[in-house]
Amino acid sequence: MDEIAVSTVVYLPPEDVYDFLVDFPRYANYSKHLTRVGQRGDGGPGTRYDLRFEWWKLTYTARSEVTAIDPPERIDWRLVKHIDATGRWRVEPLDDLPADAPGDADVACRVFLEIEFDPHTVDEGAISLPAFVSLGWVVSKVKPVVLEEAERIVERIVADIEGRERPVELVINERPDSV
Repeated sequence: MDEIAVSTVVYLPPEDVYDFLVDFPRYANYSKHLTRVGQRGDGGPGTRYDLRFEWWKLTYTARSEVTAIDPPERIDWRLVKHIDATGRWRVEPLDDLPADAPGDADVACRVFLEIEFDPHTVDEGAISLPAFVSLGWVVSKVKPVVLEEAERIVERIVADIEGRERPVELVINERPDSV
């Protein structure tokens, strides 16, 4: 399994951050490649989302399902077709403000977006590829795009949720599958 984890500090209470993150259809506002989100369910476990992505000459609709929620700390999900992938949003309160906190901050939490996926489980029939383009080539090109999107989404959410733009330090951990 490949893993990507992106985290940053947000200067709001965990409950406010969680309420913002649980609104999956809003994510299309933050992503360059996510163009539409359809929702079936109330946002709790069992809710399914159709996520329409467009990149290069490819379009693809991923279907995800919320598998568990633990407000205000965690939202777990999995993809239910075409690739073995799971992920989560985690919100952890910080006991102390970071030294570089904005002057008006009085509370902080660390927000994590964590994704695990097995690129070897991609259903080759799920994507219509242009002539002379192999699935292996697409997978090798998509992995850095996924990381870039994770960064972009976190940066934009932080700006929106705090109501101001500021430099955001992202901590990125990537563990590619060695196989």
